[in-house]
Amino acid sequence: MNGEASSKKIHRKAKAMTNQELDNLSINTIRTLSIDAVQQAKSGHPGTPMALAPLVYTIWNRVMQFDPEDPIWPNRDRFVLSNGHASMLLWSVLHLSGTKAVNADYESSGQPAVSLDAIRRFRQLDSKAPGHPEYHWVSGVETTSGPLGQGVATSVGMAIAQKWLADRYNQPGFPIFDYHIYAVCGDGCMMEGISSEAASLAGHLGLENLCWIFDNNHITIEGNTRITFTEDITARFKAYGWNVLRIGEANDIDKIEAVLQVFQRTTGRPTFIILDSHIGYGSPHKQDTAEAHGEPLGEDEVRLTKRRYRWPEDAKFLVPDEVREHFACWLGARGAKARSRWNHLFASYAVKYPKLAHEICLLQHRELPAGWDDNLPVFAADSKGLAGREASGKVLNVLAQNIPWFLGGSADLGPSNKTTLKFDGAGDFQADNPGGKNLHFGIREHAMAAVVNGMSLSKLRPFGATFFIFSDYARPAIRLSALMELPVIFVFTHDAMGDGEDGPTHQPVEHLASLRAIPGLVTLRPGDANEVVEAYRYVMQLHHQPAVLALSRQALPTLDRSKYASAGGVAHGAYVLADAPGGAPELVLIASGSEVSLAVEAHERLLKDGIRVRVVSMPSWDLFEGQTQEYRDSVLPPGVKARIAIEQASTFGWERYVGEKGRVIGMHTFGASAPLKELQTKFGFEPSQIVAVAKELLQGASGEKLTVSN
Repeated sequence: MNGEASSKKIHRKAKAMTNQELDNLSINTIRTLSIDAVQQAKSGHPGTPMALAPLVYTIWNRVMQFDPEDPIWPNRDRFVLSNGHASMLLWSVLHLSGTKAVNADYESSGQPAVSLDAIRRFRQLDSKAPGHPEYHWVSGVETTSGPLGQGVATSVGMAIAQKWLADRYNQPGFPIFDYHIYAVCGDGCMMEGISSEAASLAGHLGLENLCWIFDNNHITIEGNTRITFTEDITARFKAYGWNVLRIGEANDIDKIEAVLQVFQRTTGRPTFIILDSHIGYGSPHKQDTAEAHGEPLGEDEVRLTKRRYRWPEDAKFLVPDEVREHFACWLGARGAKARSRWNHLFASYAVKYPKLAHEICLLQHRELPAGWDDNLPVFAADSKGLAGREASGKVLNVLAQNIPWFLGGSADLGPSNKTTLKFDGAGDFQADNPGGKNLHFGIREHAMAAVVNGMSLSKLRPFGATFFIFSDYARPAIRLSALMELPVIFVFTHDAMGDGEDGPTHQPVEHLASLRAIPGLVTLRPGDANEVVEAYRYVMQLHHQPAVLALSRQALPTLDRSKYASAGGVAHGAYVLADAPGGAPELVLIASGSEVSLAVEAHERLLKDGIRVRVVSMPSWDLFEGQTQEYRDSVLPPGVKARIAIEQASTFGWERYVGEKGRVIGMHTFGASAPLKELQTKFGFEPSQIVAVAKELLQGASGEKLTVSN
């Protein structure tokens, strides 16, 4: 029988099917779409979609409150596929459910989020069915999940956000936010350390709205997990304070639904469901192998597998109409009813609580309330100055009072990062106080970054903080925030050698270069307290970019802005802070952060020696590169070849600004353990050193040497 004839046959049979038979037909449609897509792409992971099709079908078509007509409805349940290599599960259900695409203006286009053609072009350029789930690119995807463990960790942030939103906005008779979060994960997610960090935090916070379903199939790329992963996963999650449940048969959708209902009734703790599954194939030799996990089946195996499912062997990308109708009658009808009920509820809520309703509308569109930047501090000139972290703490406390949904915290470093919100009513977010605005992440930098991503995906404006050196631990999630275009703020203090005695393990050298290399991430290193204020003023207005603030531990002189340029220049990434009187400069000093004041002092000394010097404060390469060529040339005149960059970090990348004849006073080694002043002397971060290099450069004594090595 050819493919077309067999397709017609299955359509005829479907018309007389019971609900149970339609369930099976739907599950096998998910499976065969996954098989065909991976086979056609000659790339992908077919085993997990085949094994988990019953689970994902049950979550979507029987349990979740999700309206395919409006996939960004605020009170929808969230689904996270943490083992994102099984993305065909998600593309299949988004297609079968008829989920609609939504544009950047939060408007439905009326087009499918994932068309059948997109599935045919799985993993191909510009397909809406990429290799891993991608937020922003495909409607219905709640978070980008690629690196294993990121999805489940991000789901903890979603759960925190729901608890906070419910505490602030729910009123008697108005459950505006009462949704659940479902996250599917695998052995790889459980092995990654980020999942342990996140699970521990979720258990401590008693996030009863969160459910992780663990695909316990004992297979990874290298083979059976007995070679690496033999821990008692049940005991582990019980120790975290989770409710642990088990489903022994991955194909029993009634049992799966019943267990998910137990989760919905559970209070005071998150739920961890262990699903015992097997990667299923048509022939026995493919069972339980690494080969089965991560490659296409091959044409012969595809036919054998479809035969096992009683599916037309030669039909490709077959979707019976009855399956779409079945999804529409269950998920579609249930979701539409829930959304309609919520819309009516919210309309009444807006009449009774107009201020709160207005806040919800603003945060859903990532807008800021009127007066959000009122009362931001203005710091007077002070030679002793203020540490960047101190100025940041003052700004955070103003912003958190002006913006109700602005909140965050540190990875156990609040008192040192100065991120603690101290105003009346700020409170600590805990299981018994979900309205607190101070989040305590514990010493869990990686999970912290993923959690704040999850909070931002829920439309809050969160910040996470730690020492700059520990951005190494958070970097994978920071990269994902840039990939997802989330306006998260990462506050990093102790940005250079300010904590000198702690030594090189705590002195970031390569970190600025590393973060500057991430596309879409705005990295700022303010030079004094007023630059800190302007940095926050800029990043708070971002809608689609995360930002890093690298702040000093030690006090920096607060510059006299009646003498030097306004700190408002921070918004341009770099600006002329001080210039030479009486003509064009013959030398340009460029600096960021704590080195700006050193450049200013060197500037004053050089002026006394009759050298026309310009000082450029460059807190952000990213923002400067976004300016017009005309503006960039006005700051760094192309005709001025004598340029010196000063930064307590790797010199990598500075050549683009100093040119072939310029110099960089920076770091080519790690630091050392000593008081700050001794370190500054040792590594050349002193005005006298800058003056000496400037004179050498202007006298033409530098030869071909481009940098000063430390």
